[in-house]
Amino acid sequence: MRIVFLGAGPLALPVFQGLLDSAHEVVGLVTQPDKSGAGHHRHVNPLKVLAEERGLPVLQPVKISAPEAVAELTALAPDVGVVAAYGQMLSQKVLDLPPHGMLNVHASLLPLYRGATPIHAAVLNGDAESGVTIIRLVKQLDAGPILGMVSTPIGSDETTGELESRLGPLAVPLLLSVLDEVATGRSVAGEQDHAGATHVGKLRKEDGLIDWGRTAREVECHIRGMQPWPGPFTFLHQSDKSPLRLRILKAQPIAETSSAAPGSVVEVSSDGFRVQCGEGSLVVESVQPDAKRAMSAAEFLRGRSVQVGDRCGAGS
Repeated sequence: MRIVFLGAGPLALPVFQGLLDSAHEVVGLVTQPDKSGAGHHRHVNPLKVLAEERGLPVLQPVKISAPEAVAELTALAPDVGVVAAYGQMLSQKVLDLPPHGMLNVHASLLPLYRGATPIHAAVLNGDAESGVTIIRLVKQLDAGPILGMVSTPIGSDETTGELESRLGPLAVPLLLSVLDEVATGRSVAGEQDHAGATHVGKLRKEDGLIDWGRTAREVECHIRGMQPWPGPFTFLHQSDKSPLRLRILKAQPIAETSSAAPGSVVEVSSDGFRVQCGEGSLVVESVQPDAKRAMSAAEFLRGRSVQVGDRCGAGS
């Protein structure tokens, strides 16, 4: 089949590569407009680079539903569309454009975690497994019929970024199997259990702030779930210093607790420091101080004295 691919995030790259290496014909890439970073440097879009290396047309509409964007898509004459982490809602006109519709590679076990941040949600909630679901797109967000699904366990210390890097390659054989079934008229679509659907929205930078009033297990899931973006952070408050913004990159929850208020440093050793949570406590193992590189907690403590009674929390 002639496939137009719509994607933008890290999940999309291995899926796009898998389609390019398949027996199907990829006729074009639709991705987000180029973004300029600090100093007006342009961020490299690896999908665009790959498409240009293959001589494929690249469309980067600000709005995929705009008439000129729809006209460009129509000119590609795709049999089917494949969408992976594209980041824009598709109008009904776009959904109806390919004869075989638009298929979406969604990084959750639907109907769980419809929406923008399904991988974050699985790690944040401490789920035992995640996966990929291939659905036929409909107007309602991530509510289309299921054409295929594959699951994978979530590692006990796996971050959102690490899980995402596994889900893309995991999706490729599933997607190719679904496409073969669609091409030969053998695909079977199953309705989602809409009553069991959950929804997750976009994250903001401030969502990375650690709430030490939650259980140690929940805080540890937050630390893994917020990496690499927006980044799990707290502020270290000490009586003789200005608050220090500190990313907590790795920590271990333990049942040991104290009567200290959540966020209080309750133990300091040469290897790290322990912070009281709402229930249990967290041994901090790796950090990144503001404007500095990541380092072990032991290395951090060699450069900054932390005492029992110091406090982690919001900036003020």
